[in-house]
Amino acid sequence: MMPTRLDRPGGDYVGEPVVELVGVRKEYPGGVVALAGVDLIIRRGEMVAIVGPSGSGKSTLLHLVGSLDRPSEGSVRIAGHEVAGLADRELSALRAQNLGFVFQSFHLAAGISALGNVADGLLYSGLPLRTRRRKAVAVLERVGLADRMTHRPHELSGGQKQRVAIARAIIGEPALLLADEPTGALDSASGETVMALLHDLNAEGTTIAVITHDNDIAAALPRQVRLRDGLIVSDSRAPTRTGTR
Repeated sequence: MMPTRLDRPGGDYVGEPVVELVGVRKEYPGGVVALAGVDLIIRRGEMVAIVGPSGSGKSTLLHLVGSLDRPSEGSVRIAGHEVAGLADRELSALRAQNLGFVFQSFHLAAGISALGNVADGLLYSGLPLRTRRRKAVAVLERVGLADRMTHRPHELSGGQKQRVAIARAIIGEPALLLADEPTGALDSASGETVMALLHDLNAEGTTIAVITHDNDIAAALPRQVRLRDGLIVSDSRAPTRTGTR
């Protein structure tokens, strides 16, 4: 279901939360505090930049939102599921069913075609190979790679590799796409193409969080959540208002 949005630029979303963090603290052995009490809601249909310098806590926040780690204190809910109450197997299922990941270094399997890499995004879905490949064809067409389906990673440019990675991440129609420095390994032109694709996917209804240290990338997104020293120091979204257009 598409979110309802107020009829103004940058209007607040009033759809259901995909991510809910309440009082989240993460402390590592030795007393290193990476997050010092974070409250954050990301609603369905939003496109959010999580931005901050090295050491600000944004990578830790990514790991918690991606259910790759658990908080020391506080509550993390992903797509309505309280992470603290889930066993490791249940966490894996939560990630597979609700989250898509895009990383700076692509993480594509060498020697496997773009089609095969994307189809592998549904490897644990229980779907037959023919269905996975049919869905992979559709999503590769969606990201503009209809003519590159049989190409292996070494035959693709950096921007094309990232588009394959994005296709793999969205093939399962996740509740949230997490993009960690998605343009970090790309030249400026390829980076602009990838960001344009993410904007298009968001316009079609995909909820996206982009983790970045790049202020220019963050500024181009509808909402910016800025971290410093383990705390959210600013959030460009105004307080939630009720109402529909």
